[in-house]
Amino acid sequence: MIAGRILLNVASAYIVSRLLRVLEEGGCLVQRLTRHPERVVPRASALALVLATTLQTAAAQTQSPVRTVPFVDLDRYAGGWFEIARFPNRFQHECVGDVRATYARRPDGRIDVVNRCRTAGGETEARGVARIVDEQTFAKLKVRFAPAWLSFLPVWGDYWILGVAEDYSWAVVGSPDRNYLWILARTPELPPPAFAAAIAVARANGFNTAGLVGTDAARPR
Repeated sequence: MIAGRILLNVASAYIVSRLLRVLEEGGCLVQRLTRHPERVVPRASALALVLATTLQTAAAQTQSPVRTVPFVDLDRYAGGWFEIARFPNRFQHECVGDVRATYARRPDGRIDVVNRCRTAGGETEARGVARIVDEQTFAKLKVRFAPAWLSFLPVWGDYWILGVAEDYSWAVVGSPDRNYLWILARTPELPPPAFAAAIAVARANGFNTAGLVGTDAARPR
């Protein structure tokens, strides 16, 4: 808590100092208006850009980190899931519906991952493996879909379980940088109260849920 307040005070002082600098330079602009009017607009635009960047940086610095659930029972989490909604991403751009994921625990402690979805040309499948990063909560994992012979490369992606229903009927998965977000369910459709609860989990972690796109999770036609 103390560290958080210190960071907030530092960020606030930084913002104030930059604002004072902007105001000071703005005063100089007023004095130069009659001398060099053609320079005022470009200069003002540059100052506005600096101010916007400063405020965005300060906001990012004071935003709370993404939090996972306290504990995940991976045996209960294993099995099949339907995607209900997601942030658009490059590796699912061909999926038009029926997005499903299956997780199976392995004797070596890792988890086999099979992702499937319907595409314009039929169906596609991706097989990967997940490893546990946090063995206290079991809520932080890394997933890789590259071939095993490329395992020495840094091709692991973050898979954090941010929320899970008490009966494991839905889950919220995301990344600590907030660039990826998925809402999953055991059934193709999620009742409105459960969907609202999942959205609340994402928002509480600072995700902009307006970026979510719904998934046509109906069973294969």
